[in-house]
Amino acid sequence: MKEFIISEAKAETAVLVGLITKDQDEAKTKEYLDELEFLADTAGAVTIRRFTQRVNGPSSVTYVGKGKLEEIRDFIQAEEDAEREVGMVIFDDELSAKQIRNIEAVLKVKILDRTSLILDIFAMRAQTANAKTQVELAQYRYMLPRLQRLWTHLERQGGGSGSGGGKGSVGLRGPGETQLEMDRRIILQRMTLLKQRLAEIDKQKTTQRKNRGRLIRVALVGYTNVGKSTLMNLLSKSEVFAENKLFATLDTTVRKVVVENLPFLLADTVGFIRKLPTDLVDSFKSTLDETREADLLLHVVDISHPDFEEQIKVVEKTLGELGCSEKPSMIIFNKIDAYHWVEKEPDDLTPPTKENVTLDELRRTWMAKLGDNCLFISAKEKINIDELRSTLYLRVRELHVQKYPYNDFLYNTEEEE
Repeated sequence: MKEFIISEAKAETAVLVGLITKDQDEAKTKEYLDELEFLADTAGAVTIRRFTQRVNGPSSVTYVGKGKLEEIRDFIQAEEDAEREVGMVIFDDELSAKQIRNIEAVLKVKILDRTSLILDIFAMRAQTANAKTQVELAQYRYMLPRLQRLWTHLERQGGGSGSGGGKGSVGLRGPGETQLEMDRRIILQRMTLLKQRLAEIDKQKTTQRKNRGRLIRVALVGYTNVGKSTLMNLLSKSEVFAENKLFATLDTTVRKVVVENLPFLLADTVGFIRKLPTDLVDSFKSTLDETREADLLLHVVDISHPDFEEQIKVVEKTLGELGCSEKPSMIIFNKIDAYHWVEKEPDDLTPPTKENVTLDELRRTWMAKLGDNCLFISAKEKINIDELRSTLYLRVRELHVQKYPYNDFLYNTEEEE
């Protein structure tokens, strides 16, 4: 079986490959490759070179053109001649089995695409039985259509007993196809078992949610690495794992929070990302159910990230796919302490860019229309956290009265922690 985990003990070197197309300009490709490098770093790999190519679209045969593939091969060979091994080549889009097979034949190193890299990270991060089951199912879903390339050394052998294997002979099937069918059957059986386990987990979690009493549910959602877990720790005074890596949180953590004697449930959910594999969304259904069943969504945004506006669109698109776009929500712009801008020179007459905008000016743009549905904080430096707590209190109280009009929880001043 394919090994999905990149060892953190020994950092492998990686080469990144992306395309510049009519739908994805050079600046966008650079942003995607920056993120891909961060993913590689999270998985324990060190990026030593990037390759890009300007084309109309990816080649169905080798993703990049023949000349670019040879250029990458020559670089790998030069590194090997200098006794510097290239451990892997990572492509910024999902590759088909045919593409992987053809690329491997030329480059002769490990080939990963964006999806398999994310799966590597998820496999490393999975801690609970629930997360491990979900990751394993996503891995099998990814592997199944790519299984054939694992057996390319076993060619199908024509011919039956006493025949020359001609066009009309039925004969015996070759060992390659037999092994492929056997592996396919084993994987399908395993996937069925994993789906049954997840259904049982889902049933248990549904029961747990029903037993939580009459409390408003608030879910932290957002792009990966925007500070959701740090904010969770701050509001709930808990110790949820948080670090400056992508997908630090896989399992949904739910904590009871009390603000001014008003209790509610706060959930920290898995972060979203551009080009998030469909297999992962499907596999993590039970985890994402906390988002679906939330009464209020706190959409946390890293305002210091140069591409935060596109990250907002990615999260909103994913929430729409989950059927959560109509839920009450607030945008929490986090990391204001890390926001930086560059002042234009007085004689610079070029139009200002987003890098030249101060935080105050930014607040007066489209964000001003959000009104009370928008807050600017720093969870790390604890800036404007009191304002966040007060706003949360008002929003949760309003939702509580609407949902449980005869519940006396709101007026009980001796609520248990």
